[in-house]
Amino acid sequence: MRCRTAGPAALLLTLTACTTGPSLENRGEVTASPGDSKHLTIGSAGFTESDLLAQMYAQLLGQAGYQTSLITVANREIYEPALESGQIDVVPEYAATFADWLNAKTNGPDAPPVGSPDLAATMTALRRLATPRGLTVLGPGRAVDQNAFAVTAAYARQHHLRTLSDLGASKLKVRLAAGDECVQRPYCEPGLKRVYGIDITGVDPKGVGTTQAKRAVQNGQDQMVLTTTTDATLDQFGLVLLADDKHLQNADYVVPVVNRSRAGSERVTKALGKLNDVLTTADLATMNQEVDSWRRLASDVARTYLKDKGLVK
Repeated sequence: MRCRTAGPAALLLTLTACTTGPSLENRGEVTASPGDSKHLTIGSAGFTESDLLAQMYAQLLGQAGYQTSLITVANREIYEPALESGQIDVVPEYAATFADWLNAKTNGPDAPPVGSPDLAATMTALRRLATPRGLTVLGPGRAVDQNAFAVTAAYARQHHLRTLSDLGASKLKVRLAAGDECVQRPYCEPGLKRVYGIDITGVDPKGVGTTQAKRAVQNGQDQMVLTTTTDATLDQFGLVLLADDKHLQNADYVVPVVNRSRAGSERVTKALGKLNDVLTTADLATMNQEVDSWRRLASDVARTYLKDKGLVK
């Protein structure tokens, strides 16, 4: 079943009421020729980085001759079924996170995770899970938004720290500002202890990359903060990232995911693939900063970036 609506506003209201996509048993739809609809709806998950990526996707597709519209649906539990049904045609996603989400949806919440630090293995698992749902996962580029850990620049200089391995070898006692789930997540406190031998004395539950968490490290209350690789505000707090040199974190590379029956054409793949050739993690961090700190519109930041890279006129 496919629902048609008058526009993005109406679409948002009907997403929960009409989300029927190809069944896992209906291999005919899954293996049908990729579609190439003239009008494509690009979804955003509602946070700055997702808005930026969705804007860049829309502008690149517009440059390739498509009519586009954008819609924000912050809840993956809503936008993923809408992607399956074809109400949303394209979304920016993160390889390991989306692989684990689809795995839990397919095999249950207790299924062993399939996302890993190995990008190739993660992509293989993700595509195996996405294809029966009528979804095509396009290739990843260089941009990755992973968990990351930062300390003050002064602390790093004092103890000669550049990597998380350096911190483990230093035997320093570290209080970590992070989300309260960090004490259980394998890529947070348990992983830092197991992989790097870091002596975590406690987790200060101030959230992931929040201003409160960064200030706690800045003022010496905590020694390290959990943030992300695209956090562009670290300089404002005198913080620097320590490299994840043993690859503890999952391969959360940015990947476009499309509805195969509507946006699975080579023309769509080629248009979106142009971004992979240029977009880096540092680029994403800079654009996030322009929106969050400089209060520029995501659409303007996206267009400026694409023009600077010669991808749109």
